[in-house]
Amino acid sequence: MRSFEIALRSDDGHGHRLRACLPPEPTAALLWLPALGVAARHYQTFAESLAERGIAVFVHEWRGHGSSSLRAGRRQDWGYRELLQLDLPASEDGVRHALANNGSMGAPRIIGGHSLGGQLASCRLGMAPGFANRLWLVASGSPYWRAFPQPTRHWLPLAYRFLPWLADRCGALPGHRIGFGGTEARGLIRDWARTALSGRYAATGIEVDLEAAMARVEVDIRAVVFARDWLAPESSLRLLLGKMPRATSTTARIDSGLLGTTADHFAWMKQPGAVASALVPSPD
Repeated sequence: MRSFEIALRSDDGHGHRLRACLPPEPTAALLWLPALGVAARHYQTFAESLAERGIAVFVHEWRGHGSSSLRAGRRQDWGYRELLQLDLPASEDGVRHALANNGSMGAPRIIGGHSLGGQLASCRLGMAPGFANRLWLVASGSPYWRAFPQPTRHWLPLAYRFLPWLADRCGALPGHRIGFGGTEARGLIRDWARTALSGRYAATGIEVDLEAAMARVEVDIRAVVFARDWLAPESSLRLLLGKMPRATSTTARIDSGLLGTTADHFAWMKQPGAVASALVPSPD
């Protein structure tokens, strides 16, 4: 197994590093998108677990976090447009070049992600269907308030209106202080909240109809949902999967006993073996 980083630059000059973890002879290659506010380095254990199962893993870095050359603030703002149309194409090119240099260009490609990463992986697959022929979702689902069980759904609309207001007032969302995400760009939070309130994926500056693009996706989807994950319950996953009716999907529900730790939104990252096994089942 070989781990390294690839320096990348988006068309607008933003720099970030793509983390790679490659087994000797990969059977597939995964571009993994982190959750909101989570730096790529926190998925190293997960990447190694998948690499042990033959998957070449490339972990994207979100703009504003980890190795990113930018930080959100009053003078630096962005939204889904920059993430989907500038940064992800750079990482996709990085994956292609790394696989070519490794002699693994023919390996099947997967795109996937955790939480918001899974949502944007779904959107990106609709926009660029040629990059991957599989989609992996972990603790991911639509944030639409009606997709959540009671009593959560009753207070979510208030939160979805408050967070963009707070981000505008502060110049960026102070996620570390409020316990949700990291320091997040105002435009990103506005785009996220728009989907959370309307149930539809759309973003400022993106002319592509994201809902129509996702409806055309025809891939195999593997999803993992956690028994104690109130941030991405199975009902929210079902809504996200329903936006891709042409795809075939398989969902694994993991409880704390199987995971070996609390089966919630983030704890799995420290003990990802059960998740990796659900995504890459052992041959019979």
